[in-house]
Order: sequence, then structure tokens, then C-alpha cells
Amino acid sequence: MSNTFGHSFRITTWGESHGRAVGVIIDGCPSGLDISEREIQEDLNKRRPGGRLATERREKDRVRILSGLFNGKTLGTPLSMIVDNLDVDSGPYEPLRDTPRPGHADFSWEAKYGIRDWRGGGRASARETLGRVAAGAIAKKLLSRVLGVSVLAYSLEIGGVSSDVRLVNKEGFLVGDISEMKGIVYSNPVRTLDLKKAKEMEKAISEARLNRDSVGGLIECVIAGVPTGLGEPVFDKLNADLAKAVVSIPAVKGVEFGAGFGVAKKRGSEINDEFIYKDGKIQTKTNHAGGINGGISNGMPIVLRVAVKPTSSIGRPQKTINIKTKKKTEIEITGRHDPCIVPRAVPVVESMVSLVLADHGLRSGLIPRRLV
Repeated sequence: MSNTFGHSFRITTWGESHGRAVGVIIDGCPSGLDISEREIQEDLNKRRPGGRLATERREKDRVRILSGLFNGKTLGTPLSMIVDNLDVDSGPYEPLRDTPRPGHADFSWEAKYGIRDWRGGGRASARETLGRVAAGAIAKKLLSRVLGVSVLAYSLEIGGVSSDVRLVNKEGFLVGDISEMKGIVYSNPVRTLDLKKAKEMEKAISEARLNRDSVGGLIECVIAGVPTGLGEPVFDKLNADLAKAVVSIPAVKGVEFGAGFGVAKKRGSEINDEFIYKDGKIQTKTNHAGGINGGISNGMPIVLRVAVKPTSSIGRPQKTINIKTKKKTEIEITGRHDPCIVPRAVPVVESMVSLVLADHGLRSGLIPRRLV
């Protein structure tokens, strides 16, 4: 089983949805980075369960740093963080232990390993992403302090309702300040920049919940201040690693960069980004490539979008097979589930993107191993 991600900035997440705790170990973080539990907690609060549009599971998600920190600064040794699981109710999963839920990892995990933790999805649960967000908070701090990089993700579409407000224009360039836009994104429960469409998105989620169903959507992530030269072709291209990072998030089914799948209908003369000399440096006139050429960052904003499927756990009757009797059966999933994963996936996307950029910053030498 693969539980470690990264090359020079590596994380290993551990724990199950209904186990005693979940957490993460970070190896490769430079020494001398000032970090606190409070800063990490701020990011964890963004993905924390609860709220009128999310699961009713109530977890405080209080993080504790167990190692790798002294007098508020990283030592360069492994950073270990833990969050206890407190609001655990495995009862609703007991009737489903032999009936794999459609859309879930139940069948494929048991087929591969011969055993699985059926309580809340076990390790396949999105609860595992808590460790990614905790590590991502440190990666974001590192990127901001050393490289001046800013990362912001937001809901672009939920339940068929699309935002009319984006952080980039049709040419792929920033049209706002990320720090200011971040306040807007996290001021509403659906995590969008379009406050007018936010109410419609909320309505789509609420209607799905009332109908015992779920909805999906799109997340856009924009990274500003990225230096040129990040990426390790041929097989560790920056866009390849970013794609792997976000597709590893539960419920993500697709990713695109810059103009994305729209390039399939265009001509080269329409989407090639011409080079210009502006403000004392070489830039591109447009940013259809989304800030990456040949797997290497070109200094323009990196723009990517992620497709998130509707939550697999729904209350409607669904057909499945009893894996012991091999007979057809019908299940209705109860318990506490998000009718839409998109809003809580926004900070997870930010974190995974930040982890990749921090890793490549170290690999390129642009981020030193020692900050003191």
C-alpha cells in the first residue's frame, strides 16, 4: 500500500476514519521555518466536518505536533502531527459490511487486500485527507516565506450552478489579489468567489440532501508568484505531479490545466502563447498553457481545474451484491454524509498543490534546506 507522497518534501499519512486517530509525518521540511499549531489549525478548520451543508459528524480536529519543532521552529527532523477521532459512530456501517456500496472503494479494496475496515470507509475515507491539509499548511508557509508563492482554490461549479466570477480572465491571467479573494472564498459555505451564485449552489446541495441524493462540481486552483524552472522532465513534470496529487484526492475524477480540454477544438494559432518582453522579464502574451510548458513552470500563473464526483453515499435504494452469499440485494445507506464534497475538498486541493510546489522548490534548489 502506498501511503507516502513526494520526493524531497515527503508526507506519510496514517489512520482510518473510525480509528483512534489520524495524522501525518513530514520528512524533508527545511530547518528554521517558524510554524505553530494555531496556523495548522486554521487550515484544518476549513475542511472540518459539520455545518448545514455538510456531514453532521462533529469533530474538533484539534491538531497536536508531536515532533520536529523546537521553540516554534522546525528542526529539519521529521514532523509528526496527530488528530484524535472523537465523534465516531460505526453502527450504521454494520449492516453494510458484506454489501459493497456503489461508487465506493469497498469492493476493490477487499478484492485486493482480502480485508478492509468497513467502519466509515476505513483508510479509503476522505477523513484521511486531514493529514494532507495539516502538511499542506506547512508547505504553504514555506512557499510564501521563501518564494512568495500564493495558492487559492475555490468552487467554480456545484450541482450544475456555475460561478460567473473567477480569479483569472479568459486569457489565463490574474484579475484580483489572492489574499483579498481568499476572504471571499471562506466567507461562504460553498467556497465560491461568486456571492450571488453562492445561494443557488447552496440550494442545489440542500435539494439533493432532501431527495436523499448528492451533487458534484468543479474546483479551480490558481497559483501566483511561481518562479520559472519548477518541474523535472521527463516523468516528474510539474503538471504530471500536480495531476497525480489532485487525482489522489477521494472523489476527484479529472483535472485540466490552462485552457484544458478546450484545446481539442482549437488551432495552434489560437492557443499558442506568444512570448513578449515586459516589466524587465520574458513573459507570455496569453496563458493558455496554464503556467507550465514542457512540464516546467514558465513564470506565469498556474491554473488548474478539478472535477469532483457526487458523494457516493446516498440515502436512495441501490442495487449491490452480498460478497458472502453472492446474491443480489438492495441497500439504503444511513449515517452522516456530505451531500456535496466540493466545498470541503477546496482546502484539500490547495494543500496537495502546495505539497507538490514545495517538493519541486526543494528539488530545484530554489528552497534551501536551512532557513536559519
